[in-house]
Amino acid sequence: MEKYTTMLAKPIQSYRPYWAKRFGQALMLPTSREEMDELGWDSCDIILITGDAYIDHPSFGMALVGRLLEAQGFRVGIIAQPEWQDAKAFKALGKPNLYFGITAGNMDSMVNRYTADRKIRSDDAYTPDAAPNKRPDRAVLVYSQRCRQAYSHVPLIIGSIEASLRRIAHYDYWSDKVRRSVLVDSKADILLYGNAERALVEISHRIAKGESVRDIQDIRGTAFMRKSIPEGWDEIESTKLDRPGKIDKAIDPYEMKMGKGDASCATEESKGKSDLPEGTKLIEIVPSMRARKPKADRSMQVVRLPAYEEVSQDPVLYAHASRVLHLEANPGNARALVQQHGDREVWLNPPPIPLTTEEMDYVYDLPYARKPHPIYKNAKIPAWEMIRFSVNIMRGCFGGCTFCSITEHEGRIIQSRSEKSILKEVEEIRDKVDGFTGVISDLGGPTANMYRIACKSEKIEQSCRKLSCVYPDVCENLNTDHSSLIQLYRKAREIKGVKKILISSGLRYDLAVKSPEYVKELVQHHVGGYLKIAPEHSEKNVLDKMMKPGMGAYDTFKEMFERYSEEAGKKQYLIPYFIAAHPGTTNEDMLNLALWLKRYSFRLDQVQNFTPTPMAMATAMYHSGKNPLRKVTDDSEDVVVPKAGKLRKLHKAFIRYHDPANWPMIREALKNMGRADLIGPGKKQLVPAFQPAVIGSIKQSDGSSFKPKGRVPIKASPRRRSAALPKAFNDMKNAARPARNKKTRH
Repeated sequence: MEKYTTMLAKPIQSYRPYWAKRFGQALMLPTSREEMDELGWDSCDIILITGDAYIDHPSFGMALVGRLLEAQGFRVGIIAQPEWQDAKAFKALGKPNLYFGITAGNMDSMVNRYTADRKIRSDDAYTPDAAPNKRPDRAVLVYSQRCRQAYSHVPLIIGSIEASLRRIAHYDYWSDKVRRSVLVDSKADILLYGNAERALVEISHRIAKGESVRDIQDIRGTAFMRKSIPEGWDEIESTKLDRPGKIDKAIDPYEMKMGKGDASCATEESKGKSDLPEGTKLIEIVPSMRARKPKADRSMQVVRLPAYEEVSQDPVLYAHASRVLHLEANPGNARALVQQHGDREVWLNPPPIPLTTEEMDYVYDLPYARKPHPIYKNAKIPAWEMIRFSVNIMRGCFGGCTFCSITEHEGRIIQSRSEKSILKEVEEIRDKVDGFTGVISDLGGPTANMYRIACKSEKIEQSCRKLSCVYPDVCENLNTDHSSLIQLYRKAREIKGVKKILISSGLRYDLAVKSPEYVKELVQHHVGGYLKIAPEHSEKNVLDKMMKPGMGAYDTFKEMFERYSEEAGKKQYLIPYFIAAHPGTTNEDMLNLALWLKRYSFRLDQVQNFTPTPMAMATAMYHSGKNPLRKVTDDSEDVVVPKAGKLRKLHKAFIRYHDPANWPMIREALKNMGRADLIGPGKKQLVPAFQPAVIGSIKQSDGSSFKPKGRVPIKASPRRRSAALPKAFNDMKNAARPARNKKTRH
């Protein structure tokens, strides 16, 4: 990480502050004219628009960006969750001197507003009192349009996860079509993708010096529109599929072919019948060796992706484009990308250079108020309640799970804060955050245990083009040493006033088992009774499409978890998460997962249906039916995709096999699959043959209601009938509770 910055990037804390630094630091960034007046401001240099409530905490993007720009000397105002029906709300702070910065918030607005079944959600965790409908669909587009209406000549810079994951032509699950780059539809001047602190600081200072935003086209991690490819660039075509076929041996132009029955020169010579004069020397003519081309300058190469008009009509070509984009993701070797949209080009510079530890500390040590803005008074904001006592220690993920957007957004290079900075934040929580009881809810980030983990070789890391460092197994070049994280845990526990530190971030257990000392430290000191982990599935062919480890790693971790829990004299339980209806999943795969769950007495309440998010590789599988983890061709590997609504419900029902509301659907599926033998009361059978009597209807996990038919056991005596009904009611009562089996300790 340090090497990239040292060679190519100016440290973000080294810029000369903008002249407005003299106004000093705001207790909270202003959200109204009145607050600006109190600060003595006549205008804002930069105005940030966000779809989230304004919470001055580094876990919320607008607060982090706002405080960073304030530290650079700029006057920053925030318009949070504006009324978007007209431009009036976007004029609340006046005209910004430099630009509008636009984001949908911490989540993609479509993921935030809709369930995996495309049903609108009834709440919003990033809004006061979880009120719904406080942001529009495709918020970046709507906010951009309103800013243009408010002040047509003010530059627009878009960023955050919604813009980042929609930076090229992308499949949109909610409209079921390939949409243009958000840069085209928003008519923004520039798009920042990934972690954008470095790009944002440079852009801000250059605009402040009078440079036009449309002329700023040399910053990594940015995307913008161009009319054509600039002179001097080497364009690499990647607009067509590879079409394998029989390849004939190249003809040697010096070879003399004779007709049938004729003898070759060599044959005549071997027989001593040459007509050449005696003493004549034969000169052997050999193909000339081409001079080796000089090594290409990758910094002046641009890879051309298939045009929007092509990928929108050809799903297989879309999968090919997705593969190319993901292969150009390493900041050490990635090249620029270009994709035609009509008569213009969307140009993506290579990914941003990761922040150094010193830069990470600079960003997270800024003077955050660590609370919601006073305008929300006593309203409860669920997202804030969840993270108020947590600390972000790193960013990035080298897992590369195909269904996840973390790697696409934050990159594979792990960026870690220093131990000193992290411990200082723990003390600030203790001293500043109301309601602190001594429990830190999390020390983590995108993952729990990638802190300070990196490739053993800088040279290998810069040249690597693998999509994951831990699939199909942990790379031999990856340093899996967890000692820095263990030391951090121990020091954090020793801070006065801290009673307990929990680890709630997603644990990469296949990485954790490489360090038994870490697993012991985690299990014996940082688990609050339950530890949630995500095997995601039990079947190898599905896990391969997810780029997740096999169940062998889970079994190893489970054994270690139980052993260390027993050594500590604690009763603790693993709670696994699974995804239903992921590309590559068949009904048989879901049945096998259900049988696995029943064998280990798991009754899961929270089940996630696969949601195709923009730019994820699993989304390319969902849309195209092809596997972009390998070279994509017309006749390459097909991927089965459970798209139909009823099929997706069935896959989810298999995981919740214990819920009586799902039994009729499962019974019908088992009969159709020829597995009626799994219907019955036995321990090795999945669902009973009866449907329990109920009054009214049963609410299913997807929010719909179900009124079961057949209120008595099938072919049962009155005695068995009366005995079965109470058991069914008891099953319903305990359906949401995790089962605890003494033998397996689940």
